[in-house]
Order: sequence, then structure tokens, then C-alpha cells
Amino acid sequence: MKIISSVKNYAIVGKTGDDLLNQMDRKGPKHGFLTRAIAQTRYAVTWDIAWQSNGRDCRVQRVNANIDITYTYPRVVSRLSPAMGKKWNAFLRGVRKHEETHGAIAQRMVKTAEKSVAAVSIKRDPHCFAARAEVKRRVAAAYDKYEAQQRDFDAREHRDGGVVSRLVDRLVQ
Repeated sequence: MKIISSVKNYAIVGKTGDDLLNQMDRKGPKHGFLTRAIAQTRYAVTWDIAWQSNGRDCRVQRVNANIDITYTYPRVVSRLSPAMGKKWNAFLRGVRKHEETHGAIAQRMVKTAEKSVAAVSIKRDPHCFAARAEVKRRVAAAYDKYEAQQRDFDAREHRDGGVVSRLVDRLVQ
């Protein structure tokens, strides 16, 4: 598995935690149709699969997955007081840790799918039609499992009293 990681920033201004949160609500990456997020982890996976067929059976000969992860974070472009600067830095460290956990879950998903796909071997499949369908099924199953983990992680972190909730509370205190 090859991992490509990049970071994007969007500019925000303000002097208080409330100012900064309002800016993130207005300028943050889209999360759904009408809402915006503080930060975001997006990823795309590409697959390179080599097939081997002996005229009767088909198997995966080689599989390489590439995951391209893009993290998007807010960046304060206005001058902050020393006290607000410390709050901001603590807030952003927590946000980065949260997003990097999303990235780690995505990487585990790809690694699991890659391992599962490498084991595909179908008898009486000379044109690899069944093998290709099995690869798609296995990849989809891995994606479903790990996307559920992504949602569960967010539910824990964003609930009242959760990690993200506490980060926001500390920023605006």
C-alpha cells in the first residue's frame, strides 16, 4: 500500500474563540449539504490488480492499493493575544489528532481490503469474471466495515462531553 498525504488550510480571522468558531462555521469544509466542519479528512483509493488465468482458473497475482489522504484545517491569519494563541494551538492539536485518527482508520481499511483481495482465487473462471466480482465484493465489505468505524468514532468524539466538544468548550472559555 502506498500512502500519499497532503494538507490544505482555509483562512480564518478573529480575536476570540467565538470569533474563530463563527469563521469555521462559515468557511470550513462542507459537511453534508448545508453544514460545514471545523476540519476534514478526505481520501481516495486507487487499485492496481494483476490477474493470472491459466485458461481454467483465475487468481489475483498482485495487488497494490494507493490511498491519497487530504486533511483540511483552519489557519488563523489574524494576530491573536498570547492567551488566545495558546488556546488556539491546543485546540488545533486536538483537531489534528482527531483527523489523523480518521486517516489511520482509512489506512487500516485499505490494508485490510488489500490483504483480502490478494487471496482471491476462483476455479473454473477462465476470463476472471467471477474473480473480479469477488474482489469488488471484498473491497465493498471492507469499506462498509471501516466506514462504520469512522461514523462510530465521530459519534463518540462529537457527542456532548466528547473530545471535540471539550476542545470547542476550551477554545471559547
